[in-house]
Amino acid sequence: MEYYSSHINNLIEQLSHLPGIGAKSAQRLAFYIMSMPREQVEQLTGSIHSARNNVRYCKCCCTLTDQEICPICSNEKRDHHTIMVVENSRDLAAYEKTGRYDGVYHVLHGAISPMLGIGPDDIRLKELMQRLQTEDVSEVIIATNSSLEGETTAMYISKLIKPSGIRVSRIASGVPVGGDLEYIDEVTLLRALEGRVEL
Repeated sequence: MEYYSSHINNLIEQLSHLPGIGAKSAQRLAFYIMSMPREQVEQLTGSIHSARNNVRYCKCCCTLTDQEICPICSNEKRDHHTIMVVENSRDLAAYEKTGRYDGVYHVLHGAISPMLGIGPDDIRLKELMQRLQTEDVSEVIIATNSSLEGETTAMYISKLIKPSGIRVSRIASGVPVGGDLEYIDEVTLLRALEGRVEL
């Protein structure tokens, strides 16, 4: 039995397709949208349409941008000899928030996952290799996640790049700040031990 009109049910259904939004959250969002002023709803739908129609991949690093070349790649003050490889644009944003990395990026838009049928050709590896052939790059920092897929992707990229003589490094992983050692898994503890630095 349907409790709401077909318009509200359709809105709830569409919202529930968003990642991390279940049926209850979708219902809550739908009712919130219904209570918003019309102008605000129009701004929301307008910004969704505008973003979807105008945002594309940067021709250089493959991140999402509304320009042909993103602001990071077009910034001459950045170190274009160092490329950090990340899985998605959210990871790029996380590193940018630190304010400590001044190189450029390459966004893969995924990770190799044989279980999910995602191979090297399904992510932006070909574009990375083309960049390495045409640009003067001295180091590639692999900053994929510490998941099985992230590690698989990191190893694959490393094997592709090493024969070219370009330095390949991997971000360190280990004990998070504020973490209690007793609650941390053995693999993470081993990584922290192997990646120790002199004080």
